[in-house]
Amino acid sequence: MKGEYQLSVPIQEYLLKLLQVKPLISLFTLVALAVVLFVVSRKTALNTRLLAYGALSMSAAFVLSYFKILQFPNGGTVTIASMLPIFIFAYIAGPAAGILLGLCYGLLQFIQDPFFVHPIQFILDYPLAFSLLGLAGFFRKNVYLGAVIGSIARLLCHFLSGAIFFGEYAPAGQSVFLYSLIYNSSYILPDMAICLGILAISNVRSAITRLKNAIA
Repeated sequence: MKGEYQLSVPIQEYLLKLLQVKPLISLFTLVALAVVLFVVSRKTALNTRLLAYGALSMSAAFVLSYFKILQFPNGGTVTIASMLPIFIFAYIAGPAAGILLGLCYGLLQFIQDPFFVHPIQFILDYPLAFSLLGLAGFFRKNVYLGAVIGSIARLLCHFLSGAIFFGEYAPAGQSVFLYSLIYNSSYILPDMAICLGILAISNVRSAITRLKNAIA
């Protein structure tokens, strides 16, 4: 009848939006961060300071990731030492906390700049790749070696993802493995070099030592 109308609440539409990839990963990120805070709090007596520093480290890494020196067309950027806060946190808190914080950071990276073609590709390029930055915590006596190991481990994940899922971008006649190695090394290695250059500054190393003594 003319003049009649239906009042509907689009609950289904809202639920469908919440079930999309980004909102789900955002929720998973918060849960993962809660796990990080719980694990770290169980491993340290001065948990409040360390938890606060963990949150600041991830925030600093996330902010630095927006300062892009060079961005590649098929993913990957050279940033102003965005991996460094994760390395330093792993150096101070240890590998377990560093790996978990890297996991949260990787999920945030997906929210910031999502590139999804397959679930395995997602795992390799985001949660696993950035989790492995926390391997730096195994080398607490040598922060340089820790940064190198963490960077190479991340490179390995991106290399596998590129060779498996992005081989179509390789130039004709070139091995997909060689293409993936060259492509991913082109942004991971400069980013690592920037981190190492900053760590080579004596005032930075002194600040890290003071921070470790204050928190650990």
